[in-house]
Amino acid sequence: MLNEFKKFAMRGNVVDMAVGIIIGGAFGTIVTSLVSDVMMPPLGLILGGVDFSDLFFTLKEGATAGPYPTLAAAQSAGAVNIRYGLFLNAVIGFLIVAFAVFMMIKGLNKLQQEKEGPAAAPTTRECPRCYSSIAIKATRCPHCTSELG
Repeated sequence: MLNEFKKFAMRGNVVDMAVGIIIGGAFGTIVTSLVSDVMMPPLGLILGGVDFSDLFFTLKEGATAGPYPTLAAAQSAGAVNIRYGLFLNAVIGFLIVAFAVFMMIKGLNKLQQEKEGPAAAPTTRECPRCYSSIAIKATRCPHCTSELG
């Protein structure tokens, strides 16, 4: 069983997947910092000085009565909160990651197409009567013998 596990763990796609997960985790940290430290402060300023990480709704007040000016104050009072500002940060972070991955895949696809060259012209077509694959220059279908236009 140990030898079988070694064989599985050393396969190329498992190692590639592990590297991808590690890089993805590091990329996620960078994106989280980009969203919370770089993008959200100017966005909050544009929207009237709103700090998205401090947006919350109190479900139940804590030991000291609200209203609470910040999320940290509400948490220190022991209040039960819905932290929708943190959720908005997470959604924006996800959208940035999704866009970055989309752009990366788009670039890789473009490089792959350039590497492969232009697509080859088709050499077959479909018979309009029997839907068999026939030569593009055929004038009669060899399967159903119908004349082609």
